[in-house]
Amino acid sequence: MSLSIGIVGLPNVGKSTLFNALTKKSVPAENYPFCTIDPSVGIVPVPDERLWKLNEFSKSAKCIPAVIEFVDIAGLVEGASKGEGLGNKFLTNIRETDAILHMVRGFEDKDVIHVLNKVDPLKDIGIINLELVLSDMESVSKRIANLQKDLKKGDKDAIAEEVILKKVDKVLEEGRLASDTDLDSDEKFKIKSLNLLTLKPMLYALNISGASENVEVEIPGMFVKIDPVFETGFDDLIKKSYELLGLDTYFTTGLDETRAWTIKSGSTAPVAGMAIHTDFKDKFIRAEVVFWSDLLSCGSYAEARTKGKLATVGKDYTVRDGDVIEFKI
Repeated sequence: MSLSIGIVGLPNVGKSTLFNALTKKSVPAENYPFCTIDPSVGIVPVPDERLWKLNEFSKSAKCIPAVIEFVDIAGLVEGASKGEGLGNKFLTNIRETDAILHMVRGFEDKDVIHVLNKVDPLKDIGIINLELVLSDMESVSKRIANLQKDLKKGDKDAIAEEVILKKVDKVLEEGRLASDTDLDSDEKFKIKSLNLLTLKPMLYALNISGASENVEVEIPGMFVKIDPVFETGFDDLIKKSYELLGLDTYFTTGLDETRAWTIKSGSTAPVAGMAIHTDFKDKFIRAEVVFWSDLLSCGSYAEARTKGKLATVGKDYTVRDGDVIEFKI
C-alpha cells in the first residue's frame, strides 16, 4: 500500500532538514528560499516494537517494517496559488500526496532567514492554508464551469456533483479548509477526482530546533513538536502520520520473515490480504488470527490455540491493529 505525505511550509522552516534526518537521504537544505526545486522522496519505516518482538519470537531471517513515503516539497509563499515562487508546480506536487505535513517554525535564529522577518507560527499556518484554499477555489470553480453542459441536459450525476461542489465552495469562500465541509463518504467520493488540497488529512509539526522544549503555541488540529537538528520527536511524528491516514498494521511472522502490513482501519480479512497479494481477496477461504501479545504470552501457536487465543475466521472478520494472521487460500 503506497502512502505519501507531503512536507509543506514557508521557506526556511526546516522542511529539508527534517526530510534529511528522517530519510538519511541527502537533498539540498541551504539557507535560502527555493533551494528545493524538485520534490525529493524518501521511504521512512514506521517504528513499531511489536514487529521486533515478533521477529525475535519467530527468529525470522528478515524483519520488514511498514513504511511511509515522505515528499520534501519546496517552500510556498504568499501568491503561490497565482504562480508566485513557482507556486503552481509546488501545489501540483502537494496534490499528488495522500496527506499534508505542515511544518511551522517555532525557533528564533538570526542566522536563518525568515521570509516574513518574524517568527509567528500561526501567521505562517494562515499564509500556507490560504494559498491551499485559493488553489482549491480555482479547482472547484473550473469543475462547476465544466459541468454546465451536463447540467443543462438535466444530468442527475452532474446535478448531484454541483450541489456538493457548491457546499465546498461556500466553506472555501469563508477562508476555511474544505475538510470543514460537512461531507459524507459518498459525497467525498463523488469529488475525489478533484484531489482537493484542503480535503487532505493535515498534521502540523512545530519545529523547536534551538528553542526551549516548552514552546507553547495553540496550533489547530493534530500537531507534534519536533527538533530535526537533534532528531527528536520523530517516532511520534511518524506514528501520528500513520494515524492521520487512518491506517492499521497487521503482521505475518515465520522463519523466513516477520513483516508489518499496512491496511485501512476497518478492513475485512480478504481486503487486508490484498496488501500481500491482490489475489488474496478473491481466493480467500479462511485465516488463522491471533493478537500479537497473546501469541508472545502463550509462547507458541499450539499453546495459543489450546488457550482459545488463536481463532479461525472467515470473510466477515474485521482485522484489528496488531493481529498476526496466516491466510488460507
